[in-house]
Amino acid sequence: MRLKVFGDKVSLGTAAAQQAASTMKRALAERGTARIVAATAASQAEFLDQLTKMPGIDWGRVEVFHLDEYIGLPITHPGSFRKMLLEQLVRKTAISRYHLLDGDASDPHEVVRRVGEELASGPIDIAFLGIGENGHIAFNDPPADFEIQDPYIIVNLDEACRRQQVGEAWFSDISQVPQQALSMSVQQILKAKEILAVVPDRRKAEAIKASFEGDINPMAPASILRTHPNATIYLDKNSASLLSPPLQSELHERSEVVVGS
Repeated sequence: MRLKVFGDKVSLGTAAAQQAASTMKRALAERGTARIVAATAASQAEFLDQLTKMPGIDWGRVEVFHLDEYIGLPITHPGSFRKMLLEQLVRKTAISRYHLLDGDASDPHEVVRRVGEELASGPIDIAFLGIGENGHIAFNDPPADFEIQDPYIIVNLDEACRRQQVGEAWFSDISQVPQQALSMSVQQILKAKEILAVVPDRRKAEAIKASFEGDINPMAPASILRTHPNATIYLDKNSASLLSPPLQSELHERSEVVVGS
């Protein structure tokens, strides 16, 4: 697993988009299709904007899967991740094969079964992730389930996760944030051939330190990314600000550090 640090969100997003585009174009050349997983949120905006502008991607041959969604939230709500996925990625490209997690469906168990079958039908070339203020990946809040093999699961959201959504201005207060969500499982995320996590902002700094300097454990869900052979974590100087001085120094000298398990 590699850590990369950039001076700001824009340079971070551009570099991450270049890596993502390279992987997608390689998959398209080798297999004629690219299957991706996409996170959506405020933290992903610059990255996804740059990715949609990258030349040479035949978006008509790209298939995209949704990472997570609230249960009981209509697609018209500003905080809906389906809404963000459509606005930030699908409608800016020629993607026609996309799989949304309908959190407003009458039977969420049927949603995770149906989309999970589609997801498991072939390999995922690259998964785009964020990391939450509590260290979550997708909606796998601490303590995250590192064992379950189901592609998608139904999860309960912890208070820290729900407060983050209020802080990002999607909801006016915590009582409006749903208490459950549909989420890709940790094990399914790790099945992607490549993982690219985009994590800017000072509010993520504590989660970054816990995930990449502490033990690998379910209380720091993103720490599991250290076990993946081809994961790259893109940070800005703010999200990397609490890393230890030796690691800070090494990142300053090399702009990239390999972190083992």
